[in-house]
Amino acid sequence: MASLPNSKTVSYEEWLRMPEVTDAIEEVVDGEIRIMPPPKLRHALIVRRICKSLDNQLDAREILVLDTFFGLVIRKSPLTSRIPDVAVFELATMVEQDGYIHSAPQLLVEVLSPANNRREFEEKLRDYASIGVPEVWVVSPEGLTVEILYLKDSRLQRSGVLAEGILTPQRFPNVHVDIAAIWPD
Repeated sequence: MASLPNSKTVSYEEWLRMPEVTDAIEEVVDGEIRIMPPPKLRHALIVRRICKSLDNQLDAREILVLDTFFGLVIRKSPLTSRIPDVAVFELATMVEQDGYIHSAPQLLVEVLSPANNRREFEEKLRDYASIGVPEVWVVSPEGLTVEILYLKDSRLQRSGVLAEGILTPQRFPNVHVDIAAIWPD
């Protein structure tokens, strides 16, 4: 079994040798491992409903919809790897290396948690923009809203905030996600 590195930061090569952890969620930001608690039930239900809606409308032979527990490598040095709530990849453009994904998805969905602080969340959005993620949906369970962000001038910029209606990803215009249907009863 691999041991954890002794320094406060971890390199990509050290990270690859670390054991997989199944009881915690770990992101790495600038080499620093950040351990997060698992999602609460409401969060998990929202993620599941969004995934099911997307999965039901996309062709699995061409598109992969992933939720929560996978590593999206932003950069190898200093190592930054994120774990988005939902990611939608065109298989033809997806790059897998060392068991992790090293390419931008066509759509990311982040469900806000009470533990999210503004600075860290903006840092995460900058990371997504840096790899060219063209669209991000930021779901607020407290506000019952979805903020839509599009990549423009190397930044993810707000297009709008919706409390109702249909979400249609730019890259998948035949997909329709009813905002009312993502909230648990």
